[in-house]
Amino acid sequence: MKTIHMNLSRPSYKSLREVADIMLAGGVAIYPTDTVYGLGCDIFSKKAMERISRIKKRDPAKPFSIMCVNIEQISEFAQVSNWGFRLMNRTLPGAYTYILEARKSAAPKKMLGKRSTVGVRIPDNQICNKLVELVERPIITTSVNLSGGEPFSDPAMLPESFERYIDVAINVGPLVSEPSTVVDLTGDEPVVIRHGKGEELL
Repeated sequence: MKTIHMNLSRPSYKSLREVADIMLAGGVAIYPTDTVYGLGCDIFSKKAMERISRIKKRDPAKPFSIMCVNIEQISEFAQVSNWGFRLMNRTLPGAYTYILEARKSAAPKKMLGKRSTVGVRIPDNQICNKLVELVERPIITTSVNLSGGEPFSDPAMLPESFERYIDVAINVGPLVSEPSTVVDLTGDEPVVIRHGKGEELL
């Protein structure tokens, strides 16, 4: 695993371009978000998604969330209602994961697993947002942890079993791990299904 140390407030464009290129080549990367460190890959790399499931000892049928650059990109892969658009427009970028009905014609089957919905994020973090912009399509994103366990707050503390399967990690130092608030937007009104960071703005 290659480690790139970066300043959270002054990220290096050259280094981010390198990470984006690794993802586009089928690589798996670690990056900071506004909640926890994320583990991700190109949305269209089935092999990279399978590798992430192995790293985390995660059920391969479990769906992945995606990280997008804006709501317009979200709407390419998920169905966004008028009221859902207004809520997301008010709260994003932010520490929220919104559950939406997926557009199956656009969303890769491996990403959805056995579900028809997809979790979408636009974090309030310029590093991961720039990565999505450079990749030019959504990034699969999940927390850096063993399935069901606590997220790792510092890439320097990753066990060897993780490092072997990860191509590159952006290290900005330890983060205070706090999960995103998860909100289901598939019904007639928003339903909070996990309480976390940012809930006070809903």
